[in-house]
Amino acid sequence: MLQTTERHALFIDNESVAPASGESLPVIDPSDGRVFAQIARGSAADVDRAVRAARRAFDGSGTEPAAGPWGRTDAAQRGRILRRWADLVEAECETLARIESRDTGKPLAQARADAQALARYFEFYAGAADKLHGQTIPYRHGYTVLTLREPHGVTGHIIPWNYPMQIFGRSLGAALAAGNACVVKPAEDACLSLLRVAQLGAQAGLPPGALNLVTGLGGEAGQALAGHPGIDHVSFTGSPDTGRRVAQAAATHHCPVTLELGGKSPQLVFADADIEAALPVLVRAIVQNAGQTCSAGSRVLIEASVYDRVLGLLAERFAALRAGPAHADLDLGPLVSGRQQQRVREFLSEAQVGGLDFAAQGAVVDGAPAEGFYQAPVLLGGVPPAHRVAQEEIFGPVLVASRFEDEAHAVALANGTPYGLVAGLWTRDGARQLRLARRLRAGQVFVNNYGAGGGVELPFGGVGRSGYGREKGFEALYAFTALKTVALHHG
Repeated sequence: MLQTTERHALFIDNESVAPASGESLPVIDPSDGRVFAQIARGSAADVDRAVRAARRAFDGSGTEPAAGPWGRTDAAQRGRILRRWADLVEAECETLARIESRDTGKPLAQARADAQALARYFEFYAGAADKLHGQTIPYRHGYTVLTLREPHGVTGHIIPWNYPMQIFGRSLGAALAAGNACVVKPAEDACLSLLRVAQLGAQAGLPPGALNLVTGLGGEAGQALAGHPGIDHVSFTGSPDTGRRVAQAAATHHCPVTLELGGKSPQLVFADADIEAALPVLVRAIVQNAGQTCSAGSRVLIEASVYDRVLGLLAERFAALRAGPAHADLDLGPLVSGRQQQRVREFLSEAQVGGLDFAAQGAVVDGAPAEGFYQAPVLLGGVPPAHRVAQEEIFGPVLVASRFEDEAHAVALANGTPYGLVAGLWTRDGARQLRLARRLRAGQVFVNNYGAGGGVELPFGGVGRSGYGREKGFEALYAFTALKTVALHHG
């Protein structure tokens, strides 16, 4: 276990370095509310140091693009380094899982799955690194025209606290495979696993400056990274309001941005669905990581003829759910912070004042520390579609149930929020499956499943308030490259 005296530095140029300010921030265990470590409080000066290190790795002396040690590394070699990195993560999977479990509060089983997903991202992008091809374009007589996929240069990555390892893997795996040098600002609430992963990257063969981590507060280090003129592309995952500020900061120097900003994702359950197959998925989609998941299935829309039956079956499952300390490995752990706990409680208080039906509620196990940030899972029934709990992202273990009368009504409800990240559809009707998959406003639609087991290969991103751009799969490689057209006139 980590000790309370443990202190963590920044990671720049493959070295642990002290922050310019000399200041640190406490790391709190969500399971008991106690401080157990300290992280460096990085500042704009530290971000600038990290960006300059990344620029040296990519451009070297700066006389020409991609002339640094990382910029000159060919695609096949980048893939080999990512493959070695994946192997090192696999070897330390249990250690990384325990670090992340304590840091975030998620049950150990979920943290282990995150570590495995991190390794899988590196493995996937290792294989894809030398397969990012351009095209030749038929053009006028006497011309040969081709396109090249080139790295942006130095990319900035602002990683949230809910899935540090997974989101690091999907963002950094693609960016490094494409040839970019990277500067990462992880969330102050959960970054310990990433500091260790960065050290493993150096062991795998990343040259100094190819990967740099600056811990600290979002309003300080994060803002400095988003607005730094030496950054050529920014990837951000987080809240819509913060995403807007990141995009505005990056826009000051015309820097492109990929934003993944959360959702209020619906699952539509029709009367002809396999209800027994759907039930565990409906529950897991909101309980996983205590509901602190951008793609959580936080709304369940049920056809009126089976509404009472499905709600009753869901209520039975919710009543049996248990929350407790991360190490207990129960259905869910604590929320990440007291601030997040208070946010969820405010939503539930508003639901109670509004007279909503608390159809079922799980429990926090006896013996869970009173200082921990626990929230029992809650099922709310008969929620009006305009109510705040049906419109806004709660980011906690709260499932909102509503009924619909027909397909048109179901689609109107599903598309009736400002978000558009993920949607689930449960029906045996093949024509309906295709019809509604096209009509649902979401970046991903899952039919008779939800999440497809994480799907490293599956492009991920949203529309509307859920953001823009795509991560995961091959699409992410396109986002982390710029397309250059070369037209040769040879007569």
